[in-house]
Amino acid sequence: MLVAVEKSAPEVPSSDALFGLGLIPLTEYHLGILDGTRCIAAYLPENVAVPAHMEFHGLRSLFGHLNPEFYAIAVRALGIINWDSTHEFCSQCGSPALRRNDVLARQCTKCGFTMFPRISPAVIVLVERDDKALLARATRFQDAMYSVIAGFVEPGETLEQTVQREVKEETGIEVDNIHYFGSQPWPFPDSLMIGFTAQYAGGEIKVDGEELLDAAWFAADGLPRIPGRISIARALIDWFVAKHGKAVGDE
Repeated sequence: MLVAVEKSAPEVPSSDALFGLGLIPLTEYHLGILDGTRCIAAYLPENVAVPAHMEFHGLRSLFGHLNPEFYAIAVRALGIINWDSTHEFCSQCGSPALRRNDVLARQCTKCGFTMFPRISPAVIVLVERDDKALLARATRFQDAMYSVIAGFVEPGETLEQTVQREVKEETGIEVDNIHYFGSQPWPFPDSLMIGFTAQYAGGEIKVDGEELLDAAWFAADGLPRIPGRISIARALIDWFVAKHGKAVGDE
């Protein structure tokens, strides 16, 4: 995301400022109105030269540095741009697909098939056993970080069935007493994370060594390295720790 870095905190530039600097977007999407100002998602040419007072930053690194309302809009913008840039052609017949003006969608110029932004639902769950939480280290994690269990919803599943299947597949554990916790749009590239809590119902931990390297039960006062506050994974862990009466320091 292009931000201005002249001040102590990065700022979102206005479109007038961009045009004044000769930065012309390839395309734009209207996102809504914030405090009377029209907000747009726009992407620039790949090798564009930006002024010295501006920089490109990954959206994850901007968490906590942008105004929360701006950050929420940036999440929406990234999701739309990810979809738009990967759906230029019809997924049904392969012909060019053009943007519609009346709805957020692309429509095939040949067969008329309409493609709406893709959203991939995924569950994420904190499993409790007495006063401990089940945390796992995925093969993709760096620096020995541990987090809660997550996985994508498959066709024909309820969210609760996905929770049970993912926990069983990844750790060998059975769960019950599943309760909704909250949700979070996660545009990396197109997920909607749906959070749950659950209770241990049986089984012993067993990981395959391919998706997970390790999984274990952790007390609130003995947590390993955990995700930062950007994610609902961290919100679930913070909830567990608060439940057991201990504040969690920031990461």
